[in-house]
Amino acid sequence: MLENYFPILLFLIVGFLVGAASMLSGWLLAPNRPDSEKLSPYECGFDAFEDARMKFDVRYYLVAILFILFDLEIAFLFPWAIVLDEIGLFGFIAMMVFLSILVVGFIYEWMKGALEWD
Repeated sequence: MLENYFPILLFLIVGFLVGAASMLSGWLLAPNRPDSEKLSPYECGFDAFEDARMKFDVRYYLVAILFILFDLEIAFLFPWAIVLDEIGLFGFIAMMVFLSILVVGFIYEWMKGALEWD
């Protein structure tokens, strides 16, 4: 029974060795010649004029989440459209339930004003 896990163990060992070898070679072979230009903060060729930890508006994150949501919807629609003949009426109804849940979420976001940018 343990021989079934040998490929996994071998994979983990080889992965660890490759990672350790690349880190070790980078540490041993890479030139380390820091100067003032390399150690200075870089932002488009001039010094930073604002704090890098400034707060973003929450609406930015809402739009990003909506984009991911509807991007995943399209990712599910393409394979579904290809195999629609094979899955029949059950697959069609299941996808319509899925799409209706997404439409309800979209309408909710629209009514809450998440898509309006002032």
